[in-house]
Amino acid sequence: MFARLVVIVALLTLAVAWGARGSDSAGRKQVYVVRAGDTLWTIAASHYGGDTREGVWRLQDENHLAGTLVQPGEKLVLP
Repeated sequence: MFARLVVIVALLTLAVAWGARGSDSAGRKQVYVVRAGDTLWTIAASHYGGDTREGVWRLQDENHLAGTLVQPGEKLVLP
């Protein structure tokens, strides 16, 4: 009886593991179009809570920016 229960649990575990799918994180990333007067600081402050500096670093990293200069019309991916 115990062996049968172990086999059933093992089969159920395999079925669940086989049917599970990977996660694509939080879904599609948002794209932000830079407007006149925007800076990385203001974009980070309006889209991320906590330390704004970390938001700026995340924006720079995600968009492969060497500096902090952004131009109106530029599209930034929000991580």
